[in-house]
Amino acid sequence: MKKLLLAGAVILACANANAQGFVGKLKQKAADAAEKALEKKADEKTGTNNSSTTNTNDQSNSSTNSSSGNRPTNKGGGGLVSTPPDVNQNLADAETAFKSGSYGEARYAVQQAMLGVEMEIGQKVLKSLPEKVATLPMITEEDQVTSTGYGWAGLTIARVYRTDDKELKATIANNSAMMSAVNMYLANGGYSQQTGGQQNWKQTKVKGYKAIIEYDESSGYKLSVPLGQSSLIVWEGINYANEQEMMSAANAFDIDGIKKMLGEK
Repeated sequence: MKKLLLAGAVILACANANAQGFVGKLKQKAADAAEKALEKKADEKTGTNNSSTTNTNDQSNSSTNSSSGNRPTNKGGGGLVSTPPDVNQNLADAETAFKSGSYGEARYAVQQAMLGVEMEIGQKVLKSLPEKVATLPMITEEDQVTSTGYGWAGLTIARVYRTDDKELKATIANNSAMMSAVNMYLANGGYSQQTGGQQNWKQTKVKGYKAIIEYDESSGYKLSVPLGQSSLIVWEGINYANEQEMMSAANAFDIDGIKKMLGEK
């Protein structure tokens, strides 16, 4: 019995010693962790860093930032091929899709065909515009023909003429917002003056077509002519000497021909 008690006492003593050792290790680890945390906070405040792990991360971040900072910029490329949709092919595709019951595909093909037609009209109108207006040559690289291809609306044709600081921009468009604004001016009649007495818009005519001419000190002259129900042509002149010079520039355009090509009545 005594031997058993003695053995039990030895086991308890060993267990207590082990427990104390385990607790001591935990306390030591906790102390080490706390010390590292304090060192880290101190380093962050002073801007220094003694941790090898953190240094490795910083080097990695620095490398990443360096590589992103040295990212090359694009210096050229082939761009996109400017080819309008094939009208005949899309009409054939629409018919095939419709017969097979693929109505979504049929609708898409019809829209592409419409887009192709509008782009062809736009290119035809663009080619009919003068290559030079008075002393201003056209800037070929700024020619523009765009279309949404939906419901015969959204077609825009633009050409810029420029020499030094003098510029004329002609824009032919199916644009409901622009048409509404011009029609509002035409419906109101008369003219408008700013508080200083400067006239800033009035009604006029270009080759027999009703028009609105506007003037702004910062942007120059703007002349708008409705062409039928949904189209209009707008000229914007920068550094034009006067209203008469702006009107002469607009007279260089074949408005009747443009209207006919757009199918307006």
